[in-house]
Amino acid sequence: MSIWLFNNFGAGAMAAIVAGHLVAGIGLGIVYFNAVWWNARLFVEGERPTAAIALTVGRFLVLGGLLTMASLEGALPLLASAGGVLLGRSLAMRRRLAEAS
Repeated sequence: MSIWLFNNFGAGAMAAIVAGHLVAGIGLGIVYFNAVWWNARLFVEGERPTAAIALTVGRFLVLGGLLTMASLEGALPLLASAGGVLLGRSLAMRRRLAEAS
């Protein structure tokens, strides 16, 4: 539990916090899944395997750390962040699909 007790805020503040977590999750999802694409290219090219492994570990640590921090604020911010990551995934994959065609 964090020092910011989520249930002590008013309805407007809670909505702003949840919206902030959703936006942060979307940004994290876009960055994460673009890094997945870049990571796949590094593995396929085989030129810099240590960079590919470091990128993989870094992706997992950043995603896990930020979702853990959201979970300390409660279930609703965690769900908003996770939903934002899924929306960010959709946006990143659509962009990569449009570039490929």
